[in-house]
Amino acid sequence: MLWKAVLALGLVLSICAVTFPLDAEAQQVGRVYRIGVLGASTAAEHAEDLGVFRQALRELGWVNERAIAFEERYADGRYERLPRLAAELVALKVDLIFTGGTPATEAAMKATREIPIVFWSIGDPVRQKVVQSLAHPGGNVTGSSIMSAEMSVKRLALLQEALPGIKRVAWLINGANPATAYYLQWAASQPLGIQVQTFDIRESENVEKTFEKMSRADMQALIIFDDGALATDANLKRFGGLALKHRLPMMTSDDEPGAAADHAVLIAYSEDTPALLRRAAAYVDKILKGSNPGDLPIEQPTKFRLIINLKTAKALGLTIPQSLLVRADEVIQ
Repeated sequence: MLWKAVLALGLVLSICAVTFPLDAEAQQVGRVYRIGVLGASTAAEHAEDLGVFRQALRELGWVNERAIAFEERYADGRYERLPRLAAELVALKVDLIFTGGTPATEAAMKATREIPIVFWSIGDPVRQKVVQSLAHPGGNVTGSSIMSAEMSVKRLALLQEALPGIKRVAWLINGANPATAYYLQWAASQPLGIQVQTFDIRESENVEKTFEKMSRADMQALIIFDDGALATDANLKRFGGLALKHRLPMMTSDDEPGAAADHAVLIAYSEDTPALLRRAAAYVDKILKGSNPGDLPIEQPTKFRLIINLKTAKALGLTIPQSLLVRADEVIQ
C-alpha cells in the first residue's frame, strides 16, 4: 500500500510541475486591451506625443501581464475624414478611444456613447459641450483641457509685453476647427487694447497671398492658432519664413526650443504637453481598471513653458525687455 501512496504523490507532483508553469505563463500573457487613437493630423505629427503617452502607460505597469495594443487612425489634416475613422475604431470594438483636440473628440463622441473616450488638448470642453462640467464630466468622456481661451489672452499679453505699443495682431486660423470662433471672440473681448484680425488659411489657396494681406492690413505681429492640422512642422516652417519676409513677429504654442528655432518663432508659450499626456495615461489606467470616465474630473494644466528666440528678434531688429527674458524657461541665442 505504501508504494501506491508514493506513486500517487509522485503523480500529483508531476502534474503540479507541468501545471504551475502553464498557469504562470497564462498570467504573464493576460488580456490585451486595445486602445483606438484618433488624430486630426498625420501619424508623424502625433508620433512624439503618442510616444510620451505610451511610455507613461508602461510606467504604470502596462507591460507583460497587462498589455495594450494600439489601433491608430489619422485624418492627415482633413477633418471631414474623422467621422469615418471614428466609426472604424468603434467597429473594431476597441476598449477605449484616445483623442487629441476638439474635432477628433467630437467625432469619437458621435460614433459611440459606450466606449470610454479620453481626450487631451481640448480648449474648453464645457463651453464646447463636450462634457457637462469640469468636476463631473458625465457620459463616457473625460480628459485634459488646455484652457485655450485663457491661453489666447495670455499670448496676447505676452506679445504686448514683448512689443510695447502693439495694437494690431493677425491670427492665422483653421476655420474648419469648430473651437476657433469661440476662442477668438473670448480673447478679443478682453481689455488689452489689441485689435485681433483673423486670416483663415482654410479659405486661402495661396499662403503667400495670405501673408501679403496681413502686410497690407498693417498687422504688427502674428499668432498661429493652436490647431493640430494647421500647426504641423511643415506648415510652421513655411509660416516662419514668410513671417520673417514680411517682418511679422510670430508667436506659436511650440513647446520645444528646437522647434521654435527651426520655425523662426519669436515667442512660444504653451502648457507642459508631456505633463498632460502623462495625466491622460493615468486616466486610461484607471478606466481600464474599472473607473467610470464620467466620474473623473477634467484635468487642467499647472505647468507652462515660455520660450523666447533672440535669434529671430535680432533678425527682426527687435529688443526683448529684460523683464520678460528673466521669466523665460528657455532663451534661444
